[in-house]
Amino acid sequence: MSKYIFVTGGVISSVGKGITVASIGTILKSRQITVSVQKLDPYLNVDPGTMSPYQHGEVFVTQDGAETDLDLGNYERFIDINLTAESNVTSGQIYSAVIAKERRGDFLGGTIQVVPHVTTEIKEQFKRLAQKSQAEVVIIEVGGTVGDIEGQPFLEAIRQMRNDVGRDNVLYIHVTLLPYLTSTQELKTKPTQHSVNELRRIGIQPDIIICRSDYPISEGIKDKISLFCDVERQAVIPLPTVDTIYEVPLRLEEEGLGQLVMDKLSLKPRPTDLSQWQELVRCLKAPHEPVNIALVGKYVELKDAYFSVREALHHAALYHNRDINLTWVPSEAIEMDGSEALLSSAQGIIIPGGFGIRGIEGMIKAASYARNNEIPYLGLCLGMHVMVIEFARYALGSSEPNSTEFDAATPHPVIDLLPEQKNIENKGGTMRLGNYPCQLVQDTRAASAYGQSLVYERHRHRLEFNNQFRDILQKAGMVYSGLSPDGSLVEVCELANHPWMVSCQFHPEFSSRPGRPHPLFCDFIGVAKNILREGAQPPLPLSP
Repeated sequence: MSKYIFVTGGVISSVGKGITVASIGTILKSRQITVSVQKLDPYLNVDPGTMSPYQHGEVFVTQDGAETDLDLGNYERFIDINLTAESNVTSGQIYSAVIAKERRGDFLGGTIQVVPHVTTEIKEQFKRLAQKSQAEVVIIEVGGTVGDIEGQPFLEAIRQMRNDVGRDNVLYIHVTLLPYLTSTQELKTKPTQHSVNELRRIGIQPDIIICRSDYPISEGIKDKISLFCDVERQAVIPLPTVDTIYEVPLRLEEEGLGQLVMDKLSLKPRPTDLSQWQELVRCLKAPHEPVNIALVGKYVELKDAYFSVREALHHAALYHNRDINLTWVPSEAIEMDGSEALLSSAQGIIIPGGFGIRGIEGMIKAASYARNNEIPYLGLCLGMHVMVIEFARYALGSSEPNSTEFDAATPHPVIDLLPEQKNIENKGGTMRLGNYPCQLVQDTRAASAYGQSLVYERHRHRLEFNNQFRDILQKAGMVYSGLSPDGSLVEVCELANHPWMVSCQFHPEFSSRPGRPHPLFCDFIGVAKNILREGAQPPLPLSP
């Protein structure tokens, strides 16, 4: 039977629960313990697929096509596992399931209530994941903050689990913030005490408290939290802010969290091996020559909207012993100020995914700048649409080529709805989602990057390259380097007479790992690092 770790958050949101959960998974995996992870989101949306990135951040897509919280991306990157739709549960899913059962007649004669019906449905989601994954430990993060009204059914459900599966099979971890008052120059524990009191009020006593802080946490602070929150002294784990998120598992292990979890869950002792993780962090913190990359996007004010893209760039840079100097460029700013003003120092340009017409012309200008100045360019989903539109305008000598998403009446719809999307009315969960095969064409940059002929990549889109324009753009210099196995869909395209201008319909950033960068990102950085811009000099050799 699986054991369960439930992780809650206190004081404020965005305290770092997701990274903490991912780090706990890493620590357990280093002891050869099989792990699966689940995120509980209290909002009433069925999934985040229809939310604005400004409200939710990145939508992470799993292999099986679930649109999920960005924390699942951290789980996958840290623990190096591929999660499924079962790993993200929302209040919307839970209430939809309960109401569907009521309409079907499953509760005939009964009054449907939050307790026990909603909480039972939540617990079924825990057990379903445990059964499907067969993991020794299932780690479950409760989204939001203790005290939120919408999160109460989830907290009640995790409270009940200790009695359902036995006390030795459940562990409660509370992640909290210790705010620092500059006026008195001290960390304050009172918010943590109140947060723990709120948990205890509903019947949950944390076994471990992980204390986030931007400052070192003294022994006296740990003693105080132990006393007032009724937690063992060794179970108060300090977690100060670190230079890189990949350092968090090492910090937690140093503080004894791994052994504490093993003891409290009565897991048999196993050897620990975090040597590869230690080497990763050593390399990340070592100084390297930077590569200047410009990310041109619609949502750059909220960097979490491109969380996986940013991490994939860092993974690729690490492979090449480089650092990433990432410039966040609002596409609307290019529309006003021009490409030269904002992209003149870029050794590479990347345009990630997005929806809607805002800022599109700025992205098209960025693609034109990359093509005309032979700057490496990587387009992801929308970034591919932008590259195709820009090249079509050049090839046809017209400003009218466009996507039907932005101009339904364009006479040159080089990007158009997939045939199966044209009669769909509902927006949620109806895109082309999840893993699909891509057949790479020999002697292309994409095939060279991958080093294999058939790959599977994660998709999230409604529109696709319009095959009516294949021949005319091919004659002008566009190469279709990746196709669906039946040849009907363009998955990857590139320009023949350019050092490296490659775009893909899918989202390779979701598959990148710290020690295993995605091939397209890796090749992109490998070319970009050798590009010299005006005023730049080649790095001096460090040895004769």
